[in-house]
Amino acid sequence: MQNPINQRQQQILDRMAVDGEVKMAELKEMFEVTEMTLRRDMEKLEQGGYIKRTFGGAILVGNDIALHERSGVFIEEKIRIGKLAAQLIQPGDSIFLDGGSTTLQVARFIQVNQHITVVTNALNIAAELQGKQISTIVIGGMLMGQTSTLVGPIATEALEKMAFNRAFIGTTGVSLKHGFSNSNMHETEIKRLAIQQSSEVNIVMDHSKFGRQDLFSFASLKAADRVITDQFPKQELFDAFKEEDVEILEIN
Repeated sequence: MQNPINQRQQQILDRMAVDGEVKMAELKEMFEVTEMTLRRDMEKLEQGGYIKRTFGGAILVGNDIALHERSGVFIEEKIRIGKLAAQLIQPGDSIFLDGGSTTLQVARFIQVNQHITVVTNALNIAAELQGKQISTIVIGGMLMGQTSTLVGPIATEALEKMAFNRAFIGTTGVSLKHGFSNSNMHETEIKRLAIQQSSEVNIVMDHSKFGRQDLFSFASLKAADRVITDQFPKQELFDAFKEEDVEILEIN
């Protein structure tokens, strides 16, 4: 695993970190490169010990490695996005943080003893808040090992009984046609419901997610009140956000 991997190969791992597998047909649609190029990518990832190729796709070899690699993608940008997002939190707020490497950075910048309540379905976020003297509620549910999140009927039932001042939601893609999306339907269900239960919706995402489209759409563009990112999207998407009165906060 010592050989460096390029950005496209890292994005393949990022996608696989959610479901544990990927299909070649999905990758061709996502990256718009030749099948030969993707086969070389997969070969390099397999040689590096990240994945095992299967008929028509690949599976992860080690989930712990995949999570580590996912967290390292655009880490500096995610840190700054998290810092900016945390500044929006006000005393007395009830907030929801869903699972993800960018929302984890939001949790890291929440101040010690801040008078708020945080609800999350992510075990790593709960662990980050432990010791900060912050009221933290972890919803129950089925544990997804790849993302350290709790999902399923128990999780959704708990969320239906709550209301949030603000939600901070991650996404693996956003496009004009499909809005905000994610590759895992269980994660998508949690995101959709948290948005429904929140007075203010903040999407935290780095620029690599703009223009990307995953299998499950969880919200239209207008469902967001604000997008917090490191770069503005291309003009067409920027204009679409503006038309829907979605604020875009860019880190300095």
